[in-house]
Amino acid sequence: MPNRRRGEISAVLDGAPRVLVLTLGALAELEAAFGADDLMALAERFGRGRLSARDAARIIAAGLNGAGADVTVEDVERMRADGGAAGFAHIVADLLAATFGGEEPPSPPVPQRA
Repeated sequence: MPNRRRGEISAVLDGAPRVLVLTLGALAELEAAFGADDLMALAERFGRGRLSARDAARIIAAGLNGAGADVTVEDVERMRADGGAAGFAHIVADLLAATFGGEEPPSPPVPQRA
């Protein structure tokens, strides 16, 4: 069971429950991937709320690897999440909130009808 106080979250990917956590090593990996000079720059980038699908895949891969998985960004790009793109966005938002502060997970996205 994930411990949110340690920055851990749970998510269902490809129908299987997974734990994600952005460890210090995972954060260093993200700093390098995003060209951020430090954790504050990384947090500011994420705080802008504008992430590409590739950015989301990098964050999720780092979170899975931080929890002990051995996945690549390409592996994550082939995964499925409940809710599709909105589901992935929710996973990223929850993981970033658990990592950078925010005890409660964000509300799940509400599907919009066309």
